[in-house]
Amino acid sequence: MRLFVSVDIHDLASEVDRIQAPLRELPGINPTDPEQAHITMKFLGESDHDLDDLTGAIEAAVEGADTGAFEATFEGLGVFPSLDYISVIWLGVSEGTEPLTTLHENLEFETTALGYDEERHEFTPHVTLGRMDHAAAKEDVQRLVREEDPEAGTLHVDELRLKKSTLTEEGPEYETVERFPL
Repeated sequence: MRLFVSVDIHDLASEVDRIQAPLRELPGINPTDPEQAHITMKFLGESDHDLDDLTGAIEAAVEGADTGAFEATFEGLGVFPSLDYISVIWLGVSEGTEPLTTLHENLEFETTALGYDEERHEFTPHVTLGRMDHAAAKEDVQRLVREEDPEAGTLHVDELRLKKSTLTEEGPEYETVERFPL
């Protein structure tokens, strides 16, 4: 089972859709489904670990982080890994990064203790807007990132979700396995 922990932002789907609109016009960009928009807090990958152990670790991470519910504001564009070589285009988080980072660090600690892989990159809270299949629109994406500062709005974050991801020809399909109130 392919798993990850997320903060879902379904309530901002129409705003994510609006922000993605210029990307849909560009060649080589594969936009994500705005109805499935989320922040990946911890990618767990293919897992055959005991689900009870995993949910216990996520509960411990939430309890240890002790953030409570908080507000997160989604705005600004960015890319991974760099503007020179773009593979992912994302919407950033301008407010709420501190509790998101605290939650991520606790998830990282608790899940690596169970044997899940350690994150290879520094955590940057973001919502993936699209993936770049080839560089035909590289200059257009660079211009958008440099010149546009779209805002999707503010969301009340009150839970994490353990999600199952199933890869299909139409793209990934996500299913909530468990919810973890903050």
